[in-house]
Amino acid sequence: MRGKIHVRRTAFVFARMSRVLLINNLTITKQINSILFSTAEATVILRENGKMREKTLTMDTLNPQVKAVEYAVRGPIVTKAGDIERGLQQGQKHPFTEVIKANIGDSHAMGQKPITFLRQVVALCSFPELLNSPSFPEDAKQRARRILQGCGGQSLGSYSASQGVDCIRQDVAVYIEQRDKGVPADWDNIYLTTGASDGIVSILKMLVSGQGRSRSGVMIPIPQYPLYSAAISELEAVQINYYLDEDNCWALDINELHRAYQAAKEHCHPRVICIINPGNPTGQVQSRKCIEEVLHFAYEENLFVMSDEVYQDNVYSPDLQFHSFKKVLYEMGPEYFNTVELASFHSTSKGYSGECGFRGGYMEVLNLDLEVKAQLVKLLSVRLCPPVSGQAAMDVIVNPPLPHEPSYLQFHKEKSAVLGALAEKAQMTEQTLNTVPGIKCNPVQGAMYAFPRIFIPPRAVEEAKSLGMSPDMMYCLRLLEETGICLVPGSGFGQREGTYHFRMTILPTTEKLKVLLEKLRDFHIKFLKEYASLEEPKR
Repeated sequence: MRGKIHVRRTAFVFARMSRVLLINNLTITKQINSILFSTAEATVILRENGKMREKTLTMDTLNPQVKAVEYAVRGPIVTKAGDIERGLQQGQKHPFTEVIKANIGDSHAMGQKPITFLRQVVALCSFPELLNSPSFPEDAKQRARRILQGCGGQSLGSYSASQGVDCIRQDVAVYIEQRDKGVPADWDNIYLTTGASDGIVSILKMLVSGQGRSRSGVMIPIPQYPLYSAAISELEAVQINYYLDEDNCWALDINELHRAYQAAKEHCHPRVICIINPGNPTGQVQSRKCIEEVLHFAYEENLFVMSDEVYQDNVYSPDLQFHSFKKVLYEMGPEYFNTVELASFHSTSKGYSGECGFRGGYMEVLNLDLEVKAQLVKLLSVRLCPPVSGQAAMDVIVNPPLPHEPSYLQFHKEKSAVLGALAEKAQMTEQTLNTVPGIKCNPVQGAMYAFPRIFIPPRAVEEAKSLGMSPDMMYCLRLLEETGICLVPGSGFGQREGTYHFRMTILPTTEKLKVLLEKLRDFHIKFLKEYASLEEPKR
């Protein structure tokens, strides 16, 4: 940083010199300006007439939709955490020795080990010479050969078709049929994507149109994953909030859907409803009855349904199970199954694999108009294709080792260990948080997060407002500065007025999660005492 300041000061001095010398000696001015041109940190380039060149792109000329985009998961708290982390590495003193990042669902960054079979297949695809090695099992080699045969030049480095490698799309269709107990899946409706996010944004792009009261409205749950609000802002669509029922384990209330829909019709055209199941950030698993009510609502109001199902493997409550929207739609009969437009999404990033960096994913899109389907393929072709290595990783998730294959026992052991540990940490997080005065946490039924409600005393609320920030932002900032724990304030996900939350992942190792929860408990009690009031903390 000192070096950068020094260079900028040098550039400033040269600039002043050049203005003076311009009057007397144009040649010297050009020499000095040549130094400026060669200075990497120079931020101002002088013209020969002495005027500064204005930047083309400024905050005034920046696309206003970009400025409107917010993404709390990687927001200012995370930036601050990064600064503190670098400071610790440089020897700065803090009341803690490490930053514990529980802000994002990045399993491997939190210490989770890769699934061996998945990495073997991707390694074989990346370096086919390994296919001759006895160190790799035959079932991994068979999958790698099949994937490579579907790639141009039998290389993972070639582009694939815009929808993805055909054989992988076929494997996805088989996986969906097996998951949904025989509900038919057509691989022509499968599109491989760069993570689930790419598919979600692509579908939203297709749906947004109109002006004024005819502008497309997008119904999203509150609390929500900030990808949705960010994409809606960027696309200039209208965000329609429907609130999940916190007092009923964040269940989706059909009456709330009707309320939100009717209110939105006054100022936009509601065209799509988004559901996250299991929930992020709320960790709930929707019941089959709830899903059926949502689909009936979408059928009646002619809404496109987007079902974010990236956590379908992450269900921890023994009395609950994942129900795909497609399976429920099929069971509702042909009148529904053949008419309701539904896009469902999955990813390599979550579940038991946690392979976020591969950016693998897929979407299945049902009942799309044929001409619109051609437009979707055109839109996807603009980005050429998803990363082919990510497509290979997705293939392993939908086509894992079978019981008769040599890799099955190790694969099953690793998968069970990951999901078992997550279930234990989900229970531990809920139970520990509910022992802290002023914190109430619903059961973490699925996904990878807890979203507890926190009591913030009125004095703290007023102080936060005086600082120009939301109370839960101030709370999380103080928590980070005093304990090194990085969480995301609930205001970044949306919440009912007058309530405050934070989102934390359950991904840290068990020992580190225990440390996090202990530090969080101590901090919260200290925070309540500091802003003590006569009010009893709400539970």
